Amino acid sequence: MDAWTAGYGLGLSLIVAIGAQNAFVLKQGLLREHVLPIVLICAISDAALIAAGVAGFGGLALALPWLEPVMRWGGAAFLFLYGAKAFFAAWRGAGALKGGGAAAPSLWAAVATCLLFTWANPHVYLDTVVLLGSVSSQYDDRLSFALGASAASLTFFFALGYGARILAPVFAKPRAWQVFEAMVGAIMWAVAATLLF
Repeated sequence: MDAWTAGYGLGLSLIVAIGAQNAFVLKQGLLREHVLPIVLICAISDAALIAAGVAGFGGLALALPWLEPVMRWGGAAFLFLYGAKAFFAAWRGAGALKGGGAAAPSLWAAVATCLLFTWANPHVYLDTVVLLGSVSSQYDDRLSFALGASAASLTFFFALGYGARILAPVFAKPRAWQVFEAMVGAIMWAVAATLLF
């Protein structure tokens, strides 16, 4: 139980920081669009990465030195474009919670975006594979540590995706939606900058 609790606590402390993936999950939760597949993709992806880290795959980056710069530049480009899209939506200010009557993205578009936020972000690998993987080596029961960290991810993403509904009345106002889109754009560009610099 000590290993599970440690895994849960560390996993939760790493995931609660607002980043590109969390902002995307929050936005989908506010819009109430494709929430279940999005939170499942995030939680299952984290569990797979945590398992890889606990199993000792943190050395993959050392074996493939070209992988890190490709992911870093590709992830930064994606985050920059997504941030620009958010800033444009904030500037346009064409609506409230439903995004100004714009067509909702398809399930496949939302899933593809979520997969990019999850798998093309080097920070995810640092937190899950490297950090959680190395901390897990301190415990005899590494499986329990991994299960605890994975449970933290599952808890957080479901709380974020479905808890966003509580904020729905606030985001029924067009101005609140503009501020949120501007914040999303700023987060995306800040994360992109940290990847590059």
